Amino acid sequence: MSYTQPPPPPPPPGFGPPPVLPAPRPGWARKRVLIPVAVVILLLGVGIGSAGNGGDGEKTSAEPAPTVTVTARAEVQADDEAEPAPTVTVTRTAKAKADTADTADAAPSGKAVFKVWGSAPSGLDITYGSDGTNLEGKGLPLKKTLTVDEDSLYYQVTAQLMGGGDIQCSVTIDGKTKTGRAQGGYNICSAQLNSDFSGGFS
Repeated sequence: MSYTQPPPPPPPPGFGPPPVLPAPRPGWARKRVLIPVAVVILLLGVGIGSAGNGGDGEKTSAEPAPTVTVTARAEVQADDEAEPAPTVTVTRTAKAKADTADTADAAPSGKAVFKVWGSAPSGLDITYGSDGTNLEGKGLPLKKTLTVDEDSLYYQVTAQLMGGGDIQCSVTIDGKTKTGRAQGGYNICSAQLNSDFSGGFS
């Protein structure tokens, strides 16, 4: 009499023979598949690109086509056969007047020359003379001449702006000149020559 033994129970997890894994494919086999796939994709891209261009093979450019402008000459009447003479434009540059005292015409010997010039839209108050003489002047530019008194201590000119402007003033005696300037508001331009020990003015 024979007895059949039941099959042995399966081994617990972690025991028993390791699972069989598929063998990795060699590197050359992967290259054999990737290269033909890349060639097919490249050919498809070229085919789609040429179809987008209409298949005419012409290059397209992002630059716009050049614009050509044609200027037609005016028709000449039968009795106006001669062409008109060209127009010549001559431009001359004028030198601006110097904004300084004109010391070139120095005061004659024994004379005092007073000058005031510039711009005073709101007006100005001008006085000139020596320590013993006080005279009023009006208008721009102003130029006045007095005979020098050797006993005078000084000769001066003052010009006060009346609300704005830009003025200059000067007094000249025997080649010696003093100048002054005033800008804006009620500022005063003043220039003065004083007598010295030699009998002249400086």
